[in-house]
Amino acid sequence: MISRLALYFFITIIFSLNFELYSCACARAEYEMENGECCPMCAPGNRVYRHCTEDTSTTCVPCLDSTFIDAPNGLRDCFHCTVCDPGQGLRVNIACTRSSNTVCEPLDGHYCIDQHRGGCIVAQKHIKCRPGQYVKHKGTAFKDTECAECSDGTFSNGSLQICQPHSKCEDLGLTEIKPGTLSSDAECGNKIPAGLIAGIIVPLVVTIAVAVIILFLKIKRKTVWHASNNPYFPFKKCCMPSLLYFTCNLNILLKCGFRPCISISCCSRNCIRGICKHCFT
Repeated sequence: MISRLALYFFITIIFSLNFELYSCACARAEYEMENGECCPMCAPGNRVYRHCTEDTSTTCVPCLDSTFIDAPNGLRDCFHCTVCDPGQGLRVNIACTRSSNTVCEPLDGHYCIDQHRGGCIVAQKHIKCRPGQYVKHKGTAFKDTECAECSDGTFSNGSLQICQPHSKCEDLGLTEIKPGTLSSDAECGNKIPAGLIAGIIVPLVVTIAVAVIILFLKIKRKTVWHASNNPYFPFKKCCMPSLLYFTCNLNILLKCGFRPCISISCCSRNCIRGICKHCFT
C-alpha cells in the first residue's frame, strides 16, 4: 500500500514538472527573448528589427544585399552570402538571395572535395594523365580523373581515352626509322640504302673534279693575250701563259704610272720562265 502511494506521488511530481516546462516553452513559430518572453519569428529573408511587446508584434526588416537568412528566425543580423572563390576552384551555380545562400560549383577541370547543403566549398583540379597513360575515366564535378597504363605495342600522350597501336611501317611500304614507345608512335620513312648514296655521290664528285682539271688545263694552254693596239701593253706576244702575261703587264703599268713602257721587254729570258717579278728587269 505504501509503495503504491509512493509511486503515485512520484508520477504526480513528474507530470507537474513536464506541464510547467511545456507552459514555459515558446510556440513553434516563436522565439524566446532574454527575459523569457516569446515573440513571433521573422520570415526567411528578414531579420528582427524590434522585439515584440505586450501591445506590438515583432518588427522585421529585409536582409540587405549580399546577406541572407534561410529559415524563420528571431535573429538581429542576417548572414553574409558565401563567395565562390576561383582560387578555390569554384564558381557561382545559384546566386545568393535574401532567403537563400549562394550555391557554388567546381570550375571546369575541377572536382569538389568538400560539399555542404548541395553546394561545393572547396574544389581541386583534375589530375592530368602522364604520357604513356590513357584516361580510363574522365573527371566529373565530383570525381577526379582516373588514369591507366598503356600496354606494350600501344601509346598515348596522356590525353587519349584509349591507347593507340603503333604504326606498322612494313604494312605501309615504309621503313621504320624510330621504334614506338608507350608515349609516342613509331616513325616511318623512305630510308635510302648506303650503297645507293655512295653510288650517287662518288660519280658526282669525280665528274666535278675532272671538269675542274680540264678547265684549268684549257686556261693554262690558252693562246697568249694580244695587245698590239693598246699602247699601254706594248708587248705583242709573250712567252708566258696569258693569265700570267696580263698580271705582269698590269704590274708594269702600275710601276710606270700608266705611261707607255716601250723600252721594257716582257719577253726577256726571265719572263720566259713565267716569273712575273722579273718583268721589270
